[in-house]
Amino acid sequence: MQTRLPSAVPVAVGLAAGFGIAQGTGVRALGGIVFAAGGLAAGWLWYRRRGLAVAAGLAVAYVAAFVLAHVLAIGVGWPAWLAVGLVTVLAAALSWVVADRGSV
Repeated sequence: MQTRLPSAVPVAVGLAAGFGIAQGTGVRALGGIVFAAGGLAAGWLWYRRRGLAVAAGLAVAYVAAFVLAHVLAIGVGWPAWLAVGLVTVLAAALSWVVADRGSV
């Protein structure tokens, strides 16, 4: 079964909504669940469209974006939403270019 859902969508939801839910509720685990669900959904799409190697590489990039948001916000001192917004745009764009362009 083919889906037209760009993998960039669950990437963006996982990162941005995951952060928003964690911050809004004060329950980091809820944000983590959204982050994980977004990653799993995107990973399934990556695997179906481009295979295991590409899916694994994009999964590493997805987790790296999460880590980078923390480094920018906590380590560098950026406002949290700015850091999350930047890494969300970068990760979603990478996902689009590598896995979605030409397939949705």
